[in-house]
Amino acid sequence: MPGIDECLLEAMRLPGARGAALVDWTSGLALGAVGEAPGGDQEAAAVEAAELARLAAEQHAFAADPGEEGEAGHDDGADPPVEDLIISNRDSYHVLRFVRTSFDSSVCLHLWLARADGNLALARIRLGEMAGRLVLG
Repeated sequence: MPGIDECLLEAMRLPGARGAALVDWTSGLALGAVGEAPGGDQEAAAVEAAELARLAAEQHAFAADPGEEGEAGHDDGADPPVEDLIISNRDSYHVLRFVRTSFDSSVCLHLWLARADGNLALARIRLGEMAGRLVLG
């Protein structure tokens, strides 16, 4: 199972990847980062990604329906309420993938993709796989 560095390097192998970070969305701290940062500043990008992640995670309207089959475990606090966020602008995509952890699940992978070269569907699938294999601690 890969650690933070291996996971981020794997993310950078995705077509169009410009930068990747693992962010604690409660504090805004980048636990690791590779490649370029949106706006040129990794710390500022981590804080901004954390603000978006926290906003989505804390809204009940975006959580999975507790009555749905296969959605067990959301009441114990172990699973983030949102799988991922996708933000697009005219030249890039930002994908924030929430990572389930054994502690408080307050981290997310942030991948910055060039729109011309990136494959959003592939990036979303691969980030989900990486999040499932990521070992923290």
